[in-house]
Amino acid sequence: MAEVAGSASRPAIVFIGFMAAGKSAAARAAAERLGVRAEDADELIEAELGEPIADFFAREGEAAFRERERAVVLRLLESAASDPPVLALGGGAVESEEVREALAGHLCVWCRVDEETAWERASRDAERPLAADRAGFSRRFAARRPLYESLARAIVPADAREAAREAAPWLAGMRELPATRMVWARSAGGSYPAVVGRGAVGLLELARAADSEGLPHRAFCVADAAALAKHGSLLPPVEATIEVIGSETSKTVGEAERVLGELAEAGARRDDMVLAFGGGVVGDLAGFCAATYQRGVPVVQVPTTLVSQVDSAYGGKTGVDLPAAKNYVGAYHQPLAVLADPETLTTLPAGELAAGFVEVVKTALIAGEPLWSRVKALGSLDPAGLEGVIFDCAVTKIEVVSSDERDSGRRAVLNLGHTVGHAIETATGYGRYRHGEAVGLGLLAALRLSGADGLRSEVAALLEAHGLPTRLDGAVDADQVVAAISRDKKATRAGVGFVLLSVPGEPRWGESVDADRVRAAVEELRDSGERAQGGGG
Repeated sequence: MAEVAGSASRPAIVFIGFMAAGKSAAARAAAERLGVRAEDADELIEAELGEPIADFFAREGEAAFRERERAVVLRLLESAASDPPVLALGGGAVESEEVREALAGHLCVWCRVDEETAWERASRDAERPLAADRAGFSRRFAARRPLYESLARAIVPADAREAAREAAPWLAGMRELPATRMVWARSAGGSYPAVVGRGAVGLLELARAADSEGLPHRAFCVADAAALAKHGSLLPPVEATIEVIGSETSKTVGEAERVLGELAEAGARRDDMVLAFGGGVVGDLAGFCAATYQRGVPVVQVPTTLVSQVDSAYGGKTGVDLPAAKNYVGAYHQPLAVLADPETLTTLPAGELAAGFVEVVKTALIAGEPLWSRVKALGSLDPAGLEGVIFDCAVTKIEVVSSDERDSGRRAVLNLGHTVGHAIETATGYGRYRHGEAVGLGLLAALRLSGADGLRSEVAALLEAHGLPTRLDGAVDADQVVAAISRDKKATRAGVGFVLLSVPGEPRWGESVDADRVRAAVEELRDSGERAQGGGG
């Protein structure tokens, strides 16, 4: 494949990461797909030394090797400015401050591997002098991880060669969009880039330019009418646009039938793609239509609300509601890409932005530190200051989903606060509370059921600080909420399994909770609401 046309001053794509993360194989795979050369710093060092690195290391020591490494890497990066290849660096190269400064002008891709996997791979290789001592290995892993994290604009998983090959067109495009960051999502149902940053939507056209055969050429857009009016200029050319109202009332079987009919009338084929442009409602609806149209066509999610950018656009869940309960009809259908531009958040009403913040809180509770402290410290919900948090939330969700695509285990933790939250939405006809507001109330109930009273107070204060409700409207029937919980789509013969959490970062799922305790937690929210109403009379 030919390289993308344009300026020769593009940055190089540089794979970084700990030893045994698969950087060399990843660089070769990406370079092959893009039709450019790959350069491996360790191979160049060995060529200059005229001997294996391990032999030089044993004779001269680490300090002498690092100096050789620094010189070779700096030379590579300097020459890359005029002829950008794909590079692979040794695991310790980033410890040099000069190297880190030089990398700032390039696109760093972190081949992220967990410590146990890295040790299992590296300790079998006699040519790795730093993989002989487990304690030293662990110290190096801990010391280098923040360096990789700070340098990386893209993250690929431990099976880096295949991920790099698939990600290559997107990485090529990202060189033109310096404000974007990407994490490569992988699960049983498919792999895709999750991209966050200004200009992210434009990456679709850039990736197609880098790989004209690998991505669909025609797109049919299903768009939230309000988002389209405000941010339609972000969209690439499409064959047709089907507008929907971005409220929960649009998530119906009838609306799905209308959208499917319009796709057919517009001539959409199996080798085309659906572009979902809007918040969680549009993402769910358009994703469901893509999953079922001609038994499945690709979908690109372009989330335009905070709740969709941090949560609902990732993971492949699609669906519509029935009067009985939320999301009762649906399918798992992984997207072709998720492209999230925080620019679309600038025109959201304050209430909508705050409601989306609840999903940020939920994700931070699941992730634990350091994300939880960052979220607690947020002052205003200025979209310009949320970009990093949005990306970290996306990374957290993708990590959870990657090993449990279909909710058979750990993915259930993402339902923290949602069991009661969805029941509140159902009991109030999807009209009284925004989704995020209902989930916020559900979080408070879940924390009470967890016995985490102090954390519940902390979360309540955080919600109140951003203008979110912490009390259930006294007019809401608690019996209806409890009844809706029993119809939760995840209920089994054993009943409804709750997600509980006593300490941030340590969620538990599938927990059985006595029905009286559930009712008490809901009644507590409702009683508080009645007291608040009475006090304001």
